[in-house]
Amino acid sequence: MIPRTLPRFLSVAFATVLASGLAMTASAQTPSTTSSDGTLLSVSAEAQATRVPDIATISSGVVTQAADANSALRANAEQMSKVMAAVKAAGIAERDVQTTGIGVYPQYRYAENQPPAITGYQATNTVSLKIRDLTKLGKVLDALVASGSNQINGPSFEIDEPEAAYDEARRNALKKAEARAEMYAKALGLRVRRIASISEGGGFNQPGPMPMMMKAGMAEARDTQISPGEASLSVNLNVVFELGR
Repeated sequence: MIPRTLPRFLSVAFATVLASGLAMTASAQTPSTTSSDGTLLSVSAEAQATRVPDIATISSGVVTQAADANSALRANAEQMSKVMAAVKAAGIAERDVQTTGIGVYPQYRYAENQPPAITGYQATNTVSLKIRDLTKLGKVLDALVASGSNQINGPSFEIDEPEAAYDEARRNALKKAEARAEMYAKALGLRVRRIASISEGGGFNQPGPMPMMMKAGMAEARDTQISPGEASLSVNLNVVFELGR
């Protein structure tokens, strides 16, 4: 029968043996990252794929001013309802319309040696609109201004389904990495044995947003002209190769 209380020196010895056993088990389960005669080479390669954007996002809003906050907000709501009616008439789906900001702010008059005095209030209401048919973008902008939107920003362009373009960039980046690894291996008198690991980073480089601060009455008879240009989708691969003889 084992006694309930071990002598102190036996407890320490037992703990030491147990810890050694655990350490040996953990060490035995750790795989080697490369062969004993192999050399690891880390290569970074970047590639891009270009596409014509097929979606545009614009910000449209109404700014109103009045002597008191309530009047400013009511006037804003009335004008914004006309803008939203124009949005609906343009065929923009509800899922592509998102309110991004509503605010009421005091307006001040500043005079030397006097505290700021409130002269009135400004109300704002802004929505983000996603346009999926770029051929209608110019007409949508004109309709917004005609309906009372006096603050418009954008558009910013993007690609609706970018995965095919990303895959193209991935393949190109991998080819670059493999070619670079072959060059290093040849220079060292070695050969590429295998890929030990791959990690990926990427990004979407779109044409910069085009500021379009517009006010009612500025729309011309013809549609506003929009050019989406090209968007670049880039992928960066970090590939580790094993080299050997």
